[in-house]
Amino acid sequence: MKYHSITELRIQYAHRFLGYEGEAQYLHGHSGTLTIEVEGNVHERTGFVYACNDIKRIAWDYLQNFDHALILQQEDPLLPDVISAYDQQGIKNGTPSNRNIGITFHNELGRAYPESRLVVVTKVATCENLLELFYKLLHPHLNIKKMTFRSGDNMASVEY
Repeated sequence: MKYHSITELRIQYAHRFLGYEGEAQYLHGHSGTLTIEVEGNVHERTGFVYACNDIKRIAWDYLQNFDHALILQQEDPLLPDVISAYDQQGIKNGTPSNRNIGITFHNELGRAYPESRLVVVTKVATCENLLELFYKLLHPHLNIKKMTFRSGDNMASVEY
């Protein structure tokens, strides 16, 4: 019998849907909740499949890039202006108060600029597409069976 250890992580972020006809085309923010289910056998010594605090620690190493961050598509015309504004403000390369810096990543789905609290993605930042990116970052470290991401009134789920 397989069991699942399940935990949640919360992030705050801003984004917009480039080319979308509706309110989501405007820059706006969300509170997001990622639920991660890790599958396996219960370890006799610990009584867990995987300790939830360990899941959180591993996931947060990457997800903190998304917390209090701006997520933009790579072709968004706002991106050069955001980078320029950050440069003019002296925050492009981070500030002493920016302690929430995750592991830098760069793959075919996105790239993190942790010092700038910026994530650039190749697909529109929907719940579904963010789940794909989160899985890409986390599955080498966790035996993920299912993930769900809720952002405002929107939610997506995927099983592996």
